[in-house]
Amino acid sequence: METHFSARQLTDPALKEAEEILRRCVHCGFCTATCPTYVLLGDERDSPRGRIYLIKDMLENGRKASSEVRFHVDRCLSCLSCVTTCPSGVDYMHLVDYARVRIDQTASRPLKSRLTRRLIQRVIPHPGRFRAALILAAFAKPFKPLLRRLGFGELAAMIGMAPTLMPRGATYAGPGTFPGQSGRRRARVALLSGCAQQVLRPQINDAAIRLLCSQGVEVVVPKGETCCGALVQHMGREEEARDFARRNIDAWEAAETDGPLDAILVTASGCGTSVKDYGHLLAHDPAYAERAKRISALAKDITEFLADVIDIGAPIGWSDIRVAYHSACSMQHGQRISEQPRRLLREAGFAVAEIGEGHICCGSAGTYNILQPELAGELRERKLGHIAATKADCVASGNIGCITQLSGSDAPPVIHTVELLDWAYGGNCPAEIAHLKGRMRLMSDAFGRQPAAETAA
Repeated sequence: METHFSARQLTDPALKEAEEILRRCVHCGFCTATCPTYVLLGDERDSPRGRIYLIKDMLENGRKASSEVRFHVDRCLSCLSCVTTCPSGVDYMHLVDYARVRIDQTASRPLKSRLTRRLIQRVIPHPGRFRAALILAAFAKPFKPLLRRLGFGELAAMIGMAPTLMPRGATYAGPGTFPGQSGRRRARVALLSGCAQQVLRPQINDAAIRLLCSQGVEVVVPKGETCCGALVQHMGREEEARDFARRNIDAWEAAETDGPLDAILVTASGCGTSVKDYGHLLAHDPAYAERAKRISALAKDITEFLADVIDIGAPIGWSDIRVAYHSACSMQHGQRISEQPRRLLREAGFAVAEIGEGHICCGSAGTYNILQPELAGELRERKLGHIAATKADCVASGNIGCITQLSGSDAPPVIHTVELLDWAYGGNCPAEIAHLKGRMRLMSDAFGRQPAAETAA
């Protein structure tokens, strides 16, 4: 793509990077076929190619973000399917993030939208606030139709996603060190607790810690860990995202005073994509640039670590349970992790089914299902239709957003991949599939362990 930025404009490092990204686009349009919003809407401006033109015009001419730019960029899920598809290697992820910063700084939004976005930014990344908000939301559920009629559709969507009953707290709550149990320490890792996940599904971190410890891995949950920063970054609040990243880097480096870390493990693929990008996010921070690059290199999705770094051996049993694997966009497109989770599930004794249109987003996309509830709802129904066609007993996914988006009375139970692995290797059967517990057939355990007591996680 030909660009016409001035020499003065290109003295800005971020704008220079955006210009380099724009120049890689050759207008081929391959991205349109895999873009969820273009597939649904058929509007060129709701395709990556169309958004690139809008972003180019805004940046090249030094304009404030128009209502058209804001509208169509807001509709982007940042699913990154276009990045996987693009034959020219266009770095759309960083381009659209930069555009969102510009939009946040210069665009005019309706008051209701501004209030909703600030509420999300101030609540969800902070577990204590988020937990309190979910309790209040449970009481507000009867008022959803009224909120929609008053034009607060985003707030109504947020309330609709809140669980009716709050989950029980984590067994391994709070910072601490959890030693490996196999007689020798095979690795030492930090585990990112996350923000929304530890409130919505604390059993995921429980399962991760239990499984890792059973394999001789020492797990550290560092004091001072916080949100990864992805949520605010994708809403254009880049400086807030940098603050979150700095705090996490400080926390993980402090954990290394008791010994080096072999990896920093993440159980939410959206967070993993963000942490692996800390080197880019803080590239121009002289105090953190090199440290961020090192931390990014240590970051791994938990299935990536279990499949590629340690051999977890044979499970304690096998089953005829059919699992539909839903690969989160941040997993398959953001981190390019595809085969490892499927292989681990197969080796754990589950029958793995593929979901049609697996490259198309389910509509979660961080806060997208709150900010764009209609489009997110269409994508959810499309995905659930493909899941139903698999005739699966349950769905496995590696991202809390997808799990929340796809869960419901009209869908098979949606379980985190690590919960199924934990059960297969001696941990608890996930409560959502307790009715399938009898279909796990035990066999001799290669590590000499007995199945864990069936206690609440």
